[in-house]
Amino acid sequence: MPAISFKSVTRHYPLARGPKGSSFAALDDVSLDVEEGEFFGLLGPNGAGKTTLISVLAGLVRASRGSVSVLGHDVQADYAQARQLLGVVPQELVFDPFFNVRETLRIQSGYFGVKNNDAWIDELLESLGLTDKASANMRQLSGGMKRRVLVAQALVHKPPVIVLDEPTAGVDVELRQTLWQFVARLNREGHTVLLTTHYLEEAEALCGRIAMLKSGRVVALDRTSELLKTASSHVLRMKIEGQLPADLAAQARVTGRIVQFPAHDAREIESYLAAVREAGVIVDDVEITKADLEDVFLQVMQSGTKRGAVVAAKQA
Repeated sequence: MPAISFKSVTRHYPLARGPKGSSFAALDDVSLDVEEGEFFGLLGPNGAGKTTLISVLAGLVRASRGSVSVLGHDVQADYAQARQLLGVVPQELVFDPFFNVRETLRIQSGYFGVKNNDAWIDELLESLGLTDKASANMRQLSGGMKRRVLVAQALVHKPPVIVLDEPTAGVDVELRQTLWQFVARLNREGHTVLLTTHYLEEAEALCGRIAMLKSGRVVALDRTSELLKTASSHVLRMKIEGQLPADLAAQARVTGRIVQFPAHDAREIESYLAAVREAGVIVDDVEITKADLEDVFLQVMQSGTKRGAVVAAKQA
């Protein structure tokens, strides 16, 4: 039985402008399963439908068509049981300003009917670096500390399925490392993790399988290792002074002074180097690296079509 199962999930929203009754599909026939014990990544650009899909999973949004279940429990027909099995960390920093951290976690335990939970709360506080903030009012915490509390709230009832929606957006490196160490430990202990993130290096390092959404549709779904094999075999990476001509820039991934060209063989690498030299651009540093998940992501998003070999849903 899958930990999470999406079956032909579609969600339409009415258009504020346009013909009467017109709508757009935030989700369009999304089907995928997340198996028990998996660390699964859900990737896509802004507006791709990731948060809508998680909102449907959490029972906050009703699908226009299709069904979603958590360990066999339908999120609409059996909402209470499905929600008991889920721990969701939202993107937004939502908190009650009238309680301190420990009180917040005790109250959250009560929502799920969990009593005498102080030992687990202490472990969460320790694991997430919140022990010295246990008596601090939520209003006094920094954004990063508030996000740690959101993670603790999601885990306070020990859910078997953990959903992390952009959990490290805008937070410091220390929190990212602390969070991933703890979540990776929970995953090793058998918890299923569904992660959405814009930090693709996190997804590449953590997720065994990945689905990519674009315009509400699944455009890639496979093991992370298989997705990486679909990318160009090498990347020519250089740091430059000046600006690339438009024709060269169109072939590259440019981040400030860092330029990366996809390269399949030595001849292609040499052609890029020659073109850069001919353009009169000064090169400070050059290296040849393996393609990463960001390269795969950009290729999939730019192709704009469903890739048969990749979207074959390998559930094992």
